[in-house]
Amino acid sequence: MNQTMKRSLVRECKASSQKVVLLQGWVKKIRHLGNISFLLLRDRTGVIQCVLEKELAGYKIDVESVVQVIGELVETTKTELGVEVIVKEVKVLNTSEKLPFEVNKRKLQVGLDQMLNERVISLRHERIQAIFTIQSRLVQAFSEFLIENDFTRIFTPKIVSQGAEGGANVFKLPYFQKEAYLAQSPQFYKQMMVAGGLERVFEIAPVYRAEHHNSSRHLNEYISLDVELGFIHDFHEVMALEANVLRHMFEQVEQKCKKELKLLQVTVPAITEIPKITLTEAQCILKTKYRKESPAGDLDTEGEKLLGKYVKETYGSDFVFITHYPKEARPMYTMPNRENHEVTDSFDLLYKGLEITSGAQRIHDYDMLLSSFKEKGLHHEKFQSYIDTFRYGCPPHGGFGIGLERLVYKFLELSNVREASAFPRDCTRLVP
Repeated sequence: MNQTMKRSLVRECKASSQKVVLLQGWVKKIRHLGNISFLLLRDRTGVIQCVLEKELAGYKIDVESVVQVIGELVETTKTELGVEVIVKEVKVLNTSEKLPFEVNKRKLQVGLDQMLNERVISLRHERIQAIFTIQSRLVQAFSEFLIENDFTRIFTPKIVSQGAEGGANVFKLPYFQKEAYLAQSPQFYKQMMVAGGLERVFEIAPVYRAEHHNSSRHLNEYISLDVELGFIHDFHEVMALEANVLRHMFEQVEQKCKKELKLLQVTVPAITEIPKITLTEAQCILKTKYRKESPAGDLDTEGEKLLGKYVKETYGSDFVFITHYPKEARPMYTMPNRENHEVTDSFDLLYKGLEITSGAQRIHDYDMLLSSFKEKGLHHEKFQSYIDTFRYGCPPHGGFGIGLERLVYKFLELSNVREASAFPRDCTRLVP
């Protein structure tokens, strides 16, 4: 076996490429036809047909075993690639046992639980790989856009002394002789970095919510795409930034993931002007058009779905900003509206009838923030390191956080948000 050859990927195997190639991957399928065998080899970039002749014909290899082949690349009209490999040498690098389910059919014929329990196996299916290829491209585009617009990527603690969102939905953990929590959000640290002079920051990291939901929409650990920027005029500037970020993300997926989009039969949304509706208006629409009552200061699951339907029919948009949530429904750091102090300069972004973002302008004045803590009955002493940030000059600022798995879930029209997480964590799942 030649140990000096460089590995070629399937996507590099073209009629004009080198004649002798070394390929490594998984055996997708093998057919024995007398004095000749056809082996379909799969790597991360595609599938290629390898032809085993003479003494190599009938070579015993189990499906999904990992192999290495060396052979001559020849043109053919019988394969989609237009080339195949006439194998000269073959080596099994690792054998595979019989799989718990078939991964080479067009669609996986297993339920969600088995798909997740046997995740290493289900990840080999081309449709599952397409989900995470698209997810990766979305994240890359998110990062690229912000860096190009002078944002700095930051990395904030996930073990914290207090929850940033308030409430009881935090995971507690022992921290030596103290009690600590898993971070619900990087909110405090985003603001502290802005106040520290970086002005424009973003983070891509997991966040944790100790919520006893068992729905198709919720995870207890998810990836949050967080943004914060200083020296804003108002929260409309924050919404405009998010619209531009999302537009770039989807444009990049459309350009770079054509194969995956075709495989999943997904259309990329065109983001032009995203409609804005106040929460009061949204609740009124639900009541008058759908006879749907809403909870105080919020929208429930059914309300979000109906509103998504209304916005699509009325504006032709998959997206809508719901603005001006009441003070009692938003965290203590949210800026009150100047004209109506009972509501805030805050927003949620709904995508196809599901909230994927929360954002707002934040309070940057020390006295106002202290007053907000007291109004909500919070012991500000527990948050002193955060509150002290605003004693030393902090610019007007705001930001948002996008739930990555929810974005992918709605974009690819998956049946469950868990499908958009490689190894999801919910209130019943801790492995794999």
